[in-house]
Amino acid sequence: MLIICGPERGRRGAELKVMSGVETKNPGHFTRGIREKTTDTRGFDTDRFIFKDDELSYCLGKQGTTRKKLERASGAILEYVGHAAFIAGTLKERRRCREFVNWLLAQRKGSVCIRDVADRDDATEIHIPENCKGWVTGNRGSELRRMEEETLTYMFMAVDEKGDERLIIFCHDPGTKTGSTGRMAAERLVNELIQEKLRDDDGGRGRSDSRRRSPSRRKDSSPRMGGPAGSRRRSRSRSRR
Repeated sequence: MLIICGPERGRRGAELKVMSGVETKNPGHFTRGIREKTTDTRGFDTDRFIFKDDELSYCLGKQGTTRKKLERASGAILEYVGHAAFIAGTLKERRRCREFVNWLLAQRKGSVCIRDVADRDDATEIHIPENCKGWVTGNRGSELRRMEEETLTYMFMAVDEKGDERLIIFCHDPGTKTGSTGRMAAERLVNELIQEKLRDDDGGRGRSDSRRRSPSRRKDSSPRMGGPAGSRRRSRSRSRR
């Protein structure tokens, strides 16, 4: 028998990881005849639901990155045992995690509508200028994925009840003004990208051109400062006289 010691949350997390590994080697060992379960326990408990068709691979992501993202942002324990998803945590954490999974699956079919974000304590919404949306999201969402990974958040573009699109950052951790993780950290990264795009649009050729021009300016200034080239030119002029 395998014995797992420690606090309840840690034990349950370790148990689910063991179950996931065993299920991979011996399919059906833990999931044969399993059913979905949702509890109303306010304290620590475990819910589960069954994935359909290709939902599992989509919610897993490359090397499990998507699963880890949802787990970190929700504050719950999220583990996949075969085609069953186990969600462990408090009632609030479990509901949040299940909500995140449902939104992720809904994105495959089109835009997701999320209302009443202002009433949530785990979300920050940012209205992005139209000309900056592609820059902020990146190619096929690459920039969003990068910022999610850095700040341990879950973020995507969603429409409100009026059909207006905005970026929403989800995470149980609000973050701090100087911290590197949480919603505030993600918001800073997004605002930096917006300002970068606006500066590039205003500047025409952008920052990369100004960086290329700067070395030539430094080169031109050295003779005026009395460098070796300047002193040689002055000595030739004296000899002609």
